[in-house]
Amino acid sequence: MNPQNILLALLAIAAGTLFPMQASVNALLAKSVGGPIVATWISVTISWFLLLGINMVAFRQLPSISEIAATPLYLLILGGALGAIFLGVNVMLAPRLGAAATFCFIIAGQLMAALTIDRLGLFAFAVRELSVGRIVGVALVLAGALMVRLT
Repeated sequence: MNPQNILLALLAIAAGTLFPMQASVNALLAKSVGGPIVATWISVTISWFLLLGINMVAFRQLPSISEIAATPLYLLILGGALGAIFLGVNVMLAPRLGAAATFCFIIAGQLMAALTIDRLGLFAFAVRELSVGRIVGVALVLAGALMVRLT
């Protein structure tokens, strides 16, 4: 693995540490504001303002009206909808299952979906064949999730 890939892998690991913290903080927020949907709404709203500020200061990228109009509607809606569902489910599950079990199951689900996306070449990704190692790796993550939850 070259140094750039190692750095990117470490960045991915660091970003991954944020998810259980986010779910935990948002679960506490949900107790304060009346439920997971309201907490998710507040979280997404804060995210929107933060990203807008970062974009305006660091990147200064704004799409034109014609670029937005030319983009298929499902691309404009689906990413945000999936993110809101993902975040809302995390806020609901983390205090019930615990952070470790919640995220073990989430990671298992993410890997199953990722294998499907790779295998079918969905979303304009290159097709990547399934291998015994990839399937066993995901099965081990799922088994680990069960062990974390049941023991």
